[in-house]
Amino acid sequence: MRHVPNAITAVRTVVAVGLAVAALAQHSPGLLIAAYATYWAGDIADGAAARALGQETRAGAVFDIVADRACTATCAAALMVLRPETALPVGIFLFQFMVVDQLLSLAFLRWPLLSPNHFGRVDRRIWWWNWSPPAKALNTAALIVLVVLSPSPLPPLAFALAVTAVKTASLVSVSRLTAPILAFGPR
Repeated sequence: MRHVPNAITAVRTVVAVGLAVAALAQHSPGLLIAAYATYWAGDIADGAAARALGQETRAGAVFDIVADRACTATCAAALMVLRPETALPVGIFLFQFMVVDQLLSLAFLRWPLLSPNHFGRVDRRIWWWNWSPPAKALNTAALIVLVVLSPSPLPPLAFALAVTAVKTASLVSVSRLTAPILAFGPR
């Protein structure tokens, strides 16, 4: 927590999870909107602070990845309680984000990279589909917007399946890449 970005990650996670749990308990769309807004604004702020302050670290990247899952899981749970008809697309999204995307996001640890944001040095195409600014926005925000705006669960379901396909193909591609052997000192 010595670095500003990690403090931002911690605060945004505690606040977003707290708001999502409150939204879940009170069946409150307003609290859920506040939870998502806190999560997304905080996620943008911690990354921007890390780059601006020169405080990007591998440990901070892992913390951010894990914190994203905590925020997403609680927000998605509240969304499914508030809108039960979204359970299938949100459930598919959760599997993709909690399992496939987490493995994919942590794959940067195989290379001497600070975070997935630098994966373009390994494979530009995989970086573009997963960690470019448009890809990051589409990864979580687009599905939620579709769920909220669509009168039918079919467009969000199609989108969740498409994202899952891209993430799975990316994970398969990453698993085929050869990583350098990293030598770390004594633990």
